[in-house]
Amino acid sequence: MVLVLVPRPIRIVLSWQLIATAALTLLASLLWGQDGALSAALGGAINFAAGWVYGWRISLGEKRTAGEALAVMFRAWGLKILLIVAGLVLVLSIYRDIVHAAFFITFAITVGLFAAAIAVDETK
Repeated sequence: MVLVLVPRPIRIVLSWQLIATAALTLLASLLWGQDGALSAALGGAINFAAGWVYGWRISLGEKRTAGEALAVMFRAWGLKILLIVAGLVLVLSIYRDIVHAAFFITFAITVGLFAAAIAVDETK
């Protein structure tokens, strides 16, 4: 088994997502208690997991042409969307005491943070 590192911009954005999730989990615990904290943590965890899988999938395989690179990117993006939808369905169907505000605010903020990966310098 070969260890493949997730590209640097993805690693940085994933760390931003973890920091935002931790901060919002703390805030939600103050506002809504234990259920609020768990809801916020789950909202961030869905995007973190999907983003990590996206970065991992992007880093696999050789991309000799632009077409191959795009094909890998679109497959990775599709996998990310599938994981997000599955995570949302799973959490919303199983966790009955979810605090929707904490869950969706954290979810939306971590989605936005992942979009910031384009601004991260890859050369450092």
